[in-house]
Amino acid sequence: MIYDLTHEINPELPVYPGDPHVQIAQAASLNPDGYADRLLTMGTHNGTHMDAPAHMLAGGKELKEYSADRFVAEAVCVDVRDGFEAAQVSEAITMLGETAVNKAVVFCTGASDHFTEQRYWDDDRVLDDATTQVLIESGIRLVGIDKGSFDNDEPFPVHKALLGADILLVENLTNLAPLAGKTFRLYALPLKLEADGAPARVLAEKP
Repeated sequence: MIYDLTHEINPELPVYPGDPHVQIAQAASLNPDGYADRLLTMGTHNGTHMDAPAHMLAGGKELKEYSADRFVAEAVCVDVRDGFEAAQVSEAITMLGETAVNKAVVFCTGASDHFTEQRYWDDDRVLDDATTQVLIESGIRLVGIDKGSFDNDEPFPVHKALLGADILLVENLTNLAPLAGKTFRLYALPLKLEADGAPARVLAEKP
């Protein structure tokens, strides 16, 4: 079974406060042009997207520097609707086998249930230092979450810690509840942009 963990891109897409909004304009029409085409304007971190280290770190790698195999991983979804606990995350990672290298963790906070509301952006649940360190030490290479950001405020310590460990980040996931506590194959496929981040189509495959 395939689960789509991606928000639809449209002009009403909520964006992180201060980010550019999505604009979709008609560039050509079947009548009179004979074909349909649209002009899309959006930020690289709008909607469901992936962050590369260059997003937060001077000299950090851009997405173009990663091979495609970094975007497909065996993953586990951790239910953190009651808060983050390092021990719970550590135990979940063991479900991925003896080594977590090149594997992924996604966090179900439940925030995506309120994606169109202000409280989505006001959600103050963030990874604590212990949980962040568990992810870094485990060798996990990709971490995702169903809320607007891994951090609430500058200087964005969670972003910088994880990106500094060469862990790719995916934000604004959705539809994680059915996967909570389960393992699956994750496909987090960003647009092939020469940039610090890009919108991504994210799918979960659960046999």
